[in-house]
Amino acid sequence: MTPDAGVRRRALALLGVLTLVWGTNWPLFPLAMREVSVWTFRAVTMIAAGLLLLAVARLRGQPLALPRSTWLAVTAGALAYLAVWNIASALAAVMIPSGQAAVLGFTMPLWVALISWLAFGERLTARHWLALALAACGVLLLAWRSLEAYAQAPLGVALALLAALGWALGTLIVKRSGVPVPATVLTGWQLLLAAVPVSAGALVFGDGQWFWPSPMTWLVLAYIAIVPMSLGNVAWFAIVGLLPASVAGLSAILVPVVAMLSGALVLGEPLGPLQLLAMACCTGAVALVMWGGARRA
Repeated sequence: MTPDAGVRRRALALLGVLTLVWGTNWPLFPLAMREVSVWTFRAVTMIAAGLLLLAVARLRGQPLALPRSTWLAVTAGALAYLAVWNIASALAAVMIPSGQAAVLGFTMPLWVALISWLAFGERLTARHWLALALAACGVLLLAWRSLEAYAQAPLGVALALLAALGWALGTLIVKRSGVPVPATVLTGWQLLLAAVPVSAGALVFGDGQWFWPSPMTWLVLAYIAIVPMSLGNVAWFAIVGLLPASVAGLSAILVPVVAMLSGALVLGEPLGPLQLLAMACCTGAVALVMWGGARRA
């Protein structure tokens, strides 16, 4: 069943926010990690974002408590998505070009659809399969010119794919648990829960000694915590609440397109006809699932 017009408009607005803030986020990873480790970078931004979102929720009069029956699902989703995704994707963005790490990370929609189909029996229409095929073509086209870089950094490729799988599993856990709280509250708690193992990792694998990063590093950390980590994740969980998990996943396929453009502008990463064709494929995939043929979950 097609999402109704009101849900579709809201989802599209959220998708616009998500695409912008997440797509422009990837080229900042190497800048943020020039002075601090991946673990420290993620621990600082996750804690700051989680506290910020819960403070905003409190100011808006939203109750901060989660139903006791949902804590296991919320924690599992946080560890699978926010902990695995944030560490693995950041490490991948250092080992291979950031735009290409984003491309591999955003194979997530394919994993969501396949897991939903195989494990949970979610029915996929012909239109949905066509959207998946377009998304897969878009990913392959974006990755084609970087096969040599992938061959030189296989660990970066593996980490980007691990990030995608963690995101897919975490999204499905949260979606199927149906946590009845505002997206701001859910996102805030998940960020803080995921920050626990990440902070422990920062103590063990982090920078090893106390130092004060440069103002530029603090500026990048603050931006990532406030915009992509806070605003982006709230938009994502709101989209997941509005749409079936497989449709929500495919809607995010435009993010690596913006990541590629950002990487080209900021870091001089490659951009050519293949990337433009891939953008058309990704846009077509989103149009197919947002304007028909998707069953409601």
